[in-house]
Amino acid sequence: MIIVTGIIEITEADIDAARVAVAATVAETLKEDGCHIYEFSQVVGQEHRFRVYEEWADLASLEAHFVSGHMARFREAMSQINVISRAILRFEAGPRAEI
Repeated sequence: MIIVTGIIEITEADIDAARVAVAATVAETLKEDGCHIYEFSQVVGQEHRFRVYEEWADLASLEAHFVSGHMARFREAMSQINVISRAILRFEAGPRAEI
C-alpha cells in the first residue's frame, strides 16, 4: 500500500478557489481503481492550510492517478492559486489491516 500525506498552504484570498478545485478532484479520484482513501481537509483555525491524506493499493494506481484528466484540471486550477508552501510525502506500507 502507498500512503501520501502532507500540507498545502495557500493565501487566504484563494481559499474559496482551492475548495472548488479540491472538491472536484476528490469526487473523481475516489472513483479510481486502487484508491482506498483520498482526503483534503482544512486545518481548524488555519483555514489556509489543507492537509492531504491518500491511501493507494499500489504504486501503479497512484501513477495512473497522476496522469488522469481530473488531475490535469486540478494542476491547472492550482496554477491560478497562490501556493505559499507544499510539503507532500509518499510512504510504502504493508497491507491494510485493522488493529
